[in-house]
Amino acid sequence: MRDYIYWHLPGFSVFRDLNSTLIDLMREFPSSFYDNYRVGSVYGTFPGAIWNGGRTVLGFCPKNEIERTIKLFNSKHVPVRFTWTNSLIEEKHVYDTYCNLIMRLADNGENQVLVNRPVLEDYLRKEYPNFKFISSTTKRITDPDKLHEELEKDYFMVVLDYDLNHNREVLESLRPVADRVEILVDEICFPNCPKRIDHYKDESLHQLEYEIARPFNCPNRQEKRSFADCKDKPAFISRDQMKDYIDLGFRNFKVVGRGLPQSLVLDSYMYYLVKESDQDFIRNQINKRLAEIAEKRAAARKR
Repeated sequence: MRDYIYWHLPGFSVFRDLNSTLIDLMREFPSSFYDNYRVGSVYGTFPGAIWNGGRTVLGFCPKNEIERTIKLFNSKHVPVRFTWTNSLIEEKHVYDTYCNLIMRLADNGENQVLVNRPVLEDYLRKEYPNFKFISSTTKRITDPDKLHEELEKDYFMVVLDYDLNHNREVLESLRPVADRVEILVDEICFPNCPKRIDHYKDESLHQLEYEIARPFNCPNRQEKRSFADCKDKPAFISRDQMKDYIDLGFRNFKVVGRGLPQSLVLDSYMYYLVKESDQDFIRNQINKRLAEIAEKRAAARKR
């Protein structure tokens, strides 16, 4: 199992069909993908869950759709990972009916949660001990000593702050525990941005107050207009650099994409997961199958 490289994909709800189709294709055409690559989880939230953080996701998802989505990925032996990283959560929020319903429906020993607030983490560990707990990058742990302290705690994994993506000294120091460290490979934000914590809080406030997200006022604000745009960003890890991280023992890599168009997310999947010689074939397979799913769904609505 240590030879597998696990990729954690965004948007289990909004990109449900894309992610499910990709997982199927990886199993049907393994030679089209890089060796030993697996989907380690699909992360995100269901719309309207106030515990969600990092990116605002408004709306609502009915119970039957929640159940269907969880069952879809778990049936493929892929965990659903909830981004319960709202940095403004207080004790009064932990009893939220909708969020607790989601947790109960996913409480089968296969799923995971990302956390960053002790008040919510303590509640979840007590009420839902069957989940695997992961320390979120939104904690902004950039001090190497504190990072190692975090890895000594009872976390299944710790997501590295992307300011450290290319810090060779830190990466070398993580060798003994590298298989418990997850790395964001295509983050577009610049390292050491003094506004990042405020940005997380702003997104968290939108989620709590059901407020339509507006652009955060940051002098370092970056747009990802295409996947090619992120390749020159400081935190970006190229496909050619992946071997260096794997040789150090890192086995878990995260693709960002929540809040982005599906076409950009698909581009990132092609770049990281699919061999160049097979990208046209896999992209065509994905587009064909997504069209078939859409047709079936439209036909069902007409009945």
